[in-house]
Amino acid sequence: MADDPLTTMSALTGSGEMLVLSPHPDDAVLSCGALLVQLPGRLSERGTVTVMTVFTEGAPPPYTLSARRFLRQTGAVDAEELYAERRTEDSAVLARLGVGRRHAGFVDGLFRLDPTRGRWRRRAAGLVPELGHVYPTNRLHLSRGRVSARDSETVRRVTDTVRDLLPQGQGVLLAPLGVGGHADHVLVRTAAVLSGLPAVYYSDFPYNLDAAPDPAFTGPLAATEASLDSGLDEKAELIRGYRTQVDTLFPDGVIPRVPEVYLLPAGVRDARARPAGGPP
Repeated sequence: MADDPLTTMSALTGSGEMLVLSPHPDDAVLSCGALLVQLPGRLSERGTVTVMTVFTEGAPPPYTLSARRFLRQTGAVDAEELYAERRTEDSAVLARLGVGRRHAGFVDGLFRLDPTRGRWRRRAAGLVPELGHVYPTNRLHLSRGRVSARDSETVRRVTDTVRDLLPQGQGVLLAPLGVGGHADHVLVRTAAVLSGLPAVYYSDFPYNLDAAPDPAFTGPLAATEASLDSGLDEKAELIRGYRTQVDTLFPDGVIPRVPEVYLLPAGVRDARARPAGGPP
């Protein structure tokens, strides 16, 4: 990429909008916080940045074993109460950044019920909650890098929400690469692709400390990679605003200062280079 990410993102956004897709409260700041600290000041007067956080809701019990483990890690008992607190944290951090924010209201994958379950499975799920969920376990289902076929309606609804918030020709998406294979991250990436909107992809931190992007996805993009290493101290302070998550993510209390990584696909890069009114 010839330009640094700040120059590139401001050029892509122009006088339109950059819609940052954050799978959960905290993901946009974890992966793009340094960019979000600096980008609004680089945009034209009419250019805007909005963070849409997709999975912002918990659900009532009964919970799966994986969900109960997650709640214990955060010191919570009730998922709905936890996600109310997470939404409050997210709003406060994004307000400090001066960007727009939207909580889309979809249920987190750990708590998402299977819409295809029949009567017997609904009854059995009262005793064995795993039988009633789209992703019964974290390791074997939610973190395997695949979106369940039972989640197709969620994919459709998230895609429609993205299109409603950023109509064609009015800006650019910033979407997760899905590094680490969490199904919610991959689902949001899928929605970005299905939306048909121009999208730049960010590498999911801190999962990218131990995992790499899926080459089956990145290969066809023919993307140019860029990294951003300024603003990382400010980003670390913003991350600490997510009090319910930071100790679980960084148990030793140290938030690594690693550059943010962005992939600009060839199609988006070519469209940016095309003169206004030029041939498609």
